[in-house]
Amino acid sequence: MTAETITADASGTWKLGDLPVHRIGFGAMRLTGSAAFHLGTPSDRARSIAVLRRVVELGVNHIDTAAFYFSATRSANELINTALAPYPDGLVIATKVGPFRDYYGEWGTAARPDQLRGHVEENLRQLGRDHLDVVYLRRMGQDSVAEHFGALAELREAGLIRHLGVSDVEPRHLAEALEIAPVVSVENRYALDRPDPVADEVLRLCGGHGIAFVPFFAVAGEAGAHAATDTHDDTVRDIARAHGVSPAQIRIAWTLHQGPHVLAIPGTGNPDHLAENVAAGALRLTADELARLDTLHAPAG
Repeated sequence: MTAETITADASGTWKLGDLPVHRIGFGAMRLTGSAAFHLGTPSDRARSIAVLRRVVELGVNHIDTAAFYFSATRSANELINTALAPYPDGLVIATKVGPFRDYYGEWGTAARPDQLRGHVEENLRQLGRDHLDVVYLRRMGQDSVAEHFGALAELREAGLIRHLGVSDVEPRHLAEALEIAPVVSVENRYALDRPDPVADEVLRLCGGHGIAFVPFFAVAGEAGAHAATDTHDDTVRDIARAHGVSPAQIRIAWTLHQGPHVLAIPGTGNPDHLAENVAAGALRLTADELARLDTLHAPAG
């Protein structure tokens, strides 16, 4: 098989609540330009739409997006709506609320609990939906998530949201949210070359609770919103050569090997990279390869 013929079902399946998704998903952040937000050059609209349609053709049924994913001339939600509506059965779209960007692309004050309904309704409008499959509360540095998460739980009871998640949280925030309403997924920054004992503990707790753990910037690494990293340790490059794949694919495969509840959402505006990302779900690393890679994730000292 080639990268172009491998589909997302090779990565396995997990459930977000009652919604089954393949463990390889798609992050929409990079649809809008060469870098996220206003950091790069806006993308070619037709190409981004073609990438989204190819996402579905490759069996991906989990797309991660947000209303604040926009560049000077592109909106990820608008592209998703244009490319995929009416949405195919089984497609799960997850979005995030909490952060805010104004019309000029500048970051504003994070939403108060009473403003979250407006954030949810903006995602509904942009996506052309009457409810959202999964909504994450992105924690914006607040010590407690109770009031904000409670506001989203009320919107879930009202039927605007099907399932809830939390993002950028520590174990205590997850415990706090679980006291209020069911949590189906946690989205935290997590990467092979980014040692983070707190994120490791959240990943472990999610596995124990049957909650999905969804890393962001797993491929981008320290480059974050600017671009996918082109800096790879020699160990990553050696294992990539052994499998005849790219270093980015090894990073995705390592991510998926962290547990059956771990979902990957690599994003791209390049159709060739999309096929490679999806094909990474079929990679099986040996115990020795995993041990070598794990040393890159271990805290120094």
